[in-house]
Amino acid sequence: MKLGIIGLPQAGKTTLFNALTRGHAPTAASAGRIEVHTAMVDVPDPRVDQLSAMFKPRKTIYAKVTYADIAGLETGSARSGISGQLLNQLTQMDALILVVRCFADDSVMHPSGRVDAARDVDTMLSELLLNDLIAVERKLERLVDERKKGGTDRTINARQTELFEKLHKTLSDNKPLRGMHFTHDEEKELSSYGLLTRKPILTMFNIGEGQPAPQVALDHPSVALMGKLEMEIAQLNPQDASDFMKEYGIQELGLNRMIKLSYDLLQVQTFFTVGEDEVRAWTTRRGATAQESAGEVHTDLQRGFVRAEVVHYDDLVSLGGMNEAKAKGKLRLEGKEYPVKDGDIVHIRSSL
Repeated sequence: MKLGIIGLPQAGKTTLFNALTRGHAPTAASAGRIEVHTAMVDVPDPRVDQLSAMFKPRKTIYAKVTYADIAGLETGSARSGISGQLLNQLTQMDALILVVRCFADDSVMHPSGRVDAARDVDTMLSELLLNDLIAVERKLERLVDERKKGGTDRTINARQTELFEKLHKTLSDNKPLRGMHFTHDEEKELSSYGLLTRKPILTMFNIGEGQPAPQVALDHPSVALMGKLEMEIAQLNPQDASDFMKEYGIQELGLNRMIKLSYDLLQVQTFFTVGEDEVRAWTTRRGATAQESAGEVHTDLQRGFVRAEVVHYDDLVSLGGMNEAKAKGKLRLEGKEYPVKDGDIVHIRSSL
């Protein structure tokens, strides 16, 4: 699960990145080149701590989420679109976090002269949409050339032309592609194109201390965070951070809130494997079957899947252990089509 943090210059992208990753990346931009800061973060989950206390494994491993702080979006480049270097980074992301500046700071000028959250959101979304429109138009031009030259599969060409014409119509109507529904074959067809408006998006309003969240109508989730304050807390030791949060009345770190929102954004959930060797949290998509989720642990387990022993975390903890869960009928055998639920503890039986 990899999320890219983007925004206009001076929006506070690296500040948010440091807050999420407890990092110390320099917040001043380096002129003339694209720098990408990447960090993998443990997903805080008290269930992992409880399971580790119960099973006392040699290793305890939390689920992971990766955040990438990507260069600021430069706008006003007519029809050239996003630069190839930046586009290459963006297409690798599972989702995008748009950082929008709301704070006032006379020492750091906004590139447009004044702070306007609604304008900046529209600017960034338009830039992403323009990039997709250019890419789709170029693909349609290539398809026309292929038909003229011959030698290509006419059925494939016709299918792709129909699909990309649908994309072009949506984008021309100034609508993102993430609102469209695609068949399994269309999803497979589009997977290699990295179209940016197909990616889930979360907007983060970077507010100042005591500043209210802006009232901006969006077609996707958003959250308001005091980025600078969150970064300062994240860089403190745990005790000082706790005292700081009490002083400011902060109930939950931005890291925790953002990870929850990231899970919702990507429609993923957590299941667990437990034992003397290891207690581990895994991420799988919501609605995934037991066989599909087995592939998150190891592809061999998915290929050789026979059955899954399943007990829910709540049942295991309330009953006190595996033996008690089995005696109460809460530990059960499930087949490959069983839809794994958030909090399930799964032991996979495989023929391989």
